[in-house]
Amino acid sequence: MNIAFFLTPKKDVAYISPDSTMRQALEKMEYHRYTAIPIIDDNGKYIGTITEGDLLWKLKNTPELSFKNTSKILLKDVPRHMNNKPVSINANIEDLISIAVRQNFVPVVDDQQIFIGIIKRSEIIDYCYKFLFNK
Repeated sequence: MNIAFFLTPKKDVAYISPDSTMRQALEKMEYHRYTAIPIIDDNGKYIGTITEGDLLWKLKNTPELSFKNTSKILLKDVPRHMNNKPVSINANIEDLISIAVRQNFVPVVDDQQIFIGIIKRSEIIDYCYKFLFNK
């Protein structure tokens, strides 16, 4: 089954720019209750995903950094520990099962690599459950 049926469109997804600060990311993640958030550049292209863990590791590994000055650190300067690669809108839901084991959502891009939304892990699990138990 094509993943378009499971897509949460970009307009319904909180995302952030690589030029945003750590503080902005933390506040947006807290507000939306996210543990990870997509990073989208000014051209709409998916750059990667920043996680709570990435932000915590940056805080831990930068001795002079405290929560008060996280507004001075840009996300593009925060190392990411996972490389969440996007999938094409033409992918099948079955192709996403192994990806969903390691991440909360799968970013989806169009043919020009423009971010168009996400597939949530919960949608993938729900699909698998229905496939296995509703025959």
